[in-house]
Amino acid sequence: MKQRLIDRLTRYVKVDTQADAASESTPSTEKQWDLIRMLEEEIKALNLEVDVDDKGYLMATLPSNTEKDVPTIGLLAHIDTSPDYHASNVNPVIVEQYNGEDITLGNTDKVLSTKTFPQLEKVIGHTLMTTDGTTLLGADDKAGVVEIMEAIIYLLEHPEIKHGKIRFSFTPDEEIGRGPHHFDVERFNADFAYTLDGSLEGELQYESFNAASAVVEVNGVNVHPGSAKDVMVNANTLAMAFNDQLPSDEVPEHTEGYEGFYHLSDMSGTVEKATLQYIIRDHDKAQFERRKNHLLDIAKVLNHKYDQELITVTIKDQYYNMGEKIKPQPELVNIPEKVIKSLGMTPIIEPIRGGTDGSQLSFMGLPTPNLFTGGANFHGPYEYASIDVMEKAVHTIVGIVSEFEQQS
Repeated sequence: MKQRLIDRLTRYVKVDTQADAASESTPSTEKQWDLIRMLEEEIKALNLEVDVDDKGYLMATLPSNTEKDVPTIGLLAHIDTSPDYHASNVNPVIVEQYNGEDITLGNTDKVLSTKTFPQLEKVIGHTLMTTDGTTLLGADDKAGVVEIMEAIIYLLEHPEIKHGKIRFSFTPDEEIGRGPHHFDVERFNADFAYTLDGSLEGELQYESFNAASAVVEVNGVNVHPGSAKDVMVNANTLAMAFNDQLPSDEVPEHTEGYEGFYHLSDMSGTVEKATLQYIIRDHDKAQFERRKNHLLDIAKVLNHKYDQELITVTIKDQYYNMGEKIKPQPELVNIPEKVIKSLGMTPIIEPIRGGTDGSQLSFMGLPTPNLFTGGANFHGPYEYASIDVMEKAVHTIVGIVSEFEQQS
């Protein structure tokens, strides 16, 4: 199976599917269709039902092979790659039996080392796929796409493994937060699903942040600096004063686990007008609401100080903690945990500290925990995938669908 995984992942990562947040179309880039159509043809070649809608959402079916009444399980992965780094002309490199030493990436000065990336120690002896240092790899989430395809093929090749109906889907634009925006849950028609979009071996995630974006617009009073006394209000200075009111330790670089944060992701300004863009994250719903209100309160205090409405804050909720929808169905976590253990792995059950389609889908009526893929260091030139862990991910999928059949 390892060679098939290598061949399939190589084929998929060479297709440029980079998303574009500035685009208003779906998919956000025309080139995402190249992989969508490739997958459609590969699934048709397996004699399975497959259809693609006009937004690029591919959905397919592996029929049940059991007499039992088994829940319909969904499997999901996204085909787009991050807009944050070069994604054209991906040239994957295979490292056989990784020995734990530094890996120089292609002809660049970039080095994949355990000093910088200590998780590499966990894949010593594995076959790795890395970049050549000039692009991202795209294992996020093409590793997940590969694993779903190989799991489906494995089940076709092993009809003695009984399972219920399996629906699987490959979707666009997850990297720009729009993955579920046009996902038709009714059309997908599964009882629940799993995204294959995690990282390290054994990851099983069913809790996520509550998430919001905030845009803080600061209007100043711009006059000639020579006659500015008691008249000028510098929007840049006022914007900095706004940010200074936020707790300095509640930022991404100082938080972990269940700890929430404010993240100043972008800022721009002149004396006349400044803009601060934040993302707000917290796993606890009450704390999440407190964080949003804190931004509004800072604006009120500063506006009162200047006795005019100089600062406006616009907050938009993005997604909520999917644990709220998944916890009432403990089998969605208990069965994967059992399978992961049975395959000799240690389950890593931790909250997701990032975005996932599962967060939005769970609140759209499709409870969707997240599983590991074996990829790491996503969105940049240091990205790699362990082929050995990918193989375990395939067997985890197979084990999950088999276990649900056995327990039905």
